[in-house]
Amino acid sequence: MSIFDNPDEYYMRLALAEARAARDEDEIPIGAVIVAQDRIIARTHNNTERLHDVTAHAEMLAFTAATEALGGKYLDGCTLYVTVEPCCMCAGAAGWTQISRIVYGASDPKRGAFSTLGQAMLHPRTTVSGGILQEECSQILKDFLKSKRK
Repeated sequence: MSIFDNPDEYYMRLALAEARAARDEDEIPIGAVIVAQDRIIARTHNNTERLHDVTAHAEMLAFTAATEALGGKYLDGCTLYVTVEPCCMCAGAAGWTQISRIVYGASDPKRGAFSTLGQAMLHPRTTVSGGILQEECSQILKDFLKSKRK
C-alpha cells in the first residue's frame, strides 16, 4: 500500500507493526505513530512491563519522542495514530500537547476516553477519527488477552 492511497491506513499499519513488537515483548499490544507534515516523528509501543511504569503507554512515549523531535511541547499540526482508543490519561496528555488530530483503530468501551467521557479532555481544535483498520487493531489485542487467560 502506498501512503498516497490512504494515508490513515498507511500510518495505522505502521502503528500495528509497533503493536506486534509490543506483543512480541509480552507487552499489551498497542502501537502509536505521530506524523508531522507527512514525516514520522515518533514511533513506539507500550512499555509498561519493561519500564515498570504504568504511565509508559504507547501514546505517552510517542508524545515525548515527538516533542523532542520538534524541540517544543506542542504538537499542533501533528497526527497521532494509535491502534486502540486512548485512555483518559493519554487523552489528557493529548489535550496538553494540543495535537491537531487523533486517529485510532479499535474502540475501548470500558476504558477509552472518548467512549466514556467524550472529547472534553482534548484541545478544542483537536479532531478525532476512529475505526481505522478496526478489526486488525482489535484482533491483535483480543488474541493477546486470550493467550494470557490460559
